[in-house]
Amino acid sequence: MTTLVSKIPQIRDTLRATFRSGLTRPIAWRQHQLYQIARMAQNERELICDALKKDLGKPKTEVLMNEIGSTIEIAVKSAQRLPEWAKTEYPEVADWQKPWNPTIYKAPRGTVLIISPWNYPMILTFQPLIGAIAAGCTAVLKPSELVPTFSQLLEEIVPKYLDPNVCRVVNGAVPETSKLLELQWDHIFYTGNGRVARIVASAAVKHLTPLSLELGGKSPVIIDSAYDIDLAAKRILWGKCNNAGQICVAPDYILVQRDKQDELVKAFQKHYNAFFPDGALDSPLFGSIVSELHHKRLTSLLSRTKGEIVLQGRADAARRRLEPTIVKDVADGDSLLEEEIFGPILPIVPVDSLDQAIDFVNARSHPLVLYAFSDNESMKQRLVSETQSGGIVFNDTFQHLAVSELPFAGVGESGYGYQFMKYTYDTFTQLRSSIDMPKGAEQHLAIRYPPHSEEAVKALTAAVYTPIPSSHL
Repeated sequence: MTTLVSKIPQIRDTLRATFRSGLTRPIAWRQHQLYQIARMAQNERELICDALKKDLGKPKTEVLMNEIGSTIEIAVKSAQRLPEWAKTEYPEVADWQKPWNPTIYKAPRGTVLIISPWNYPMILTFQPLIGAIAAGCTAVLKPSELVPTFSQLLEEIVPKYLDPNVCRVVNGAVPETSKLLELQWDHIFYTGNGRVARIVASAAVKHLTPLSLELGGKSPVIIDSAYDIDLAAKRILWGKCNNAGQICVAPDYILVQRDKQDELVKAFQKHYNAFFPDGALDSPLFGSIVSELHHKRLTSLLSRTKGEIVLQGRADAARRRLEPTIVKDVADGDSLLEEEIFGPILPIVPVDSLDQAIDFVNARSHPLVLYAFSDNESMKQRLVSETQSGGIVFNDTFQHLAVSELPFAGVGESGYGYQFMKYTYDTFTQLRSSIDMPKGAEQHLAIRYPPHSEEAVKALTAAVYTPIPSSHL
């Protein structure tokens, strides 16, 4: 059910009043809410799986592993580690400043807005919410209208586990989201595409609202010709098949030495047949495309490519199904390189050297992740030093998301703002600096008051004459 636009300001005001009441401040209260999120994910897992099957055709195992299991794990770990994260800090300072009691308090930002996408709607809604609640914030969740069954389910089950004065679900499409963005928030966390991110950022700047943008882009794969091509193909194909390629970290295109391209194609064909002996079109282990519009977009990209389709994925528009499709000899300017594919199409771009591969990546917007398959440490170091991306993953795809202790973020067009575990907690936390000047310090502060004697000026400006160590290139 769509939330009434007229009710949205009242929802925000209720959450803000709750925050100001101090209800969310105690650590034990926050821990209980985090455990409640875990209980919700665990207890309602069948309903969640059914909803995502209906909306996205998601395989149940994929939902349990990547959506529900991840939510439970992150919620429980965050609750357990929260007392350590939230500790007041006392930085090391010079001896003469120690009596001032320099302190860093961890303060919640306030009432926040979380706008989540359709592709992984469970984890990408609750991963930021876990951080927000851990920090002591209240929150509005705005799930995607492209997964209506799941979004409606959230509206029904969230109030059973979380206080509705602390967390509310707002459902709807453009009018409801536009109303949310008219309001002032203490932080906005948006996951989605760059076009909508610009709308969100433009709205946020009117209130000087801080933002986290988790976007995406065309994440490339570079394969060292000396690496095990068969293993690389297996791991790349697995990463591409997750949610039918509809994930921001999906391998988007491959750069491989020209003389290794056909070997790579054969390896893809081998592993595709192993993963899906009867094809992926009717396989319960392979997801559907989210909408008719996105299905048409993907088939249009394929119809315009100048590359050679070497693994022809069957399509069924009525059921929004599209099998993995491999295209070789894709050149710069091809339709498959125009935009983030966000689907089960994998173009192969042949190159003649690592230099050419690096130049190809650097000529484009910075991706969310750069994948590289190589055992050559010198090559790895070159990629770390000579490219830019949100993350860089060697010799696998997708699996870095399982390491929740690593920060996850984009750069440039792929977004900004860190998340995962403590990094999400930090996003929703203000580091509030403090000193407490004792009366007894007055004798040492006397030189700051005018008029200044010559001796006082010398002491106050001493830093100007700090000796600077010599250095040479």
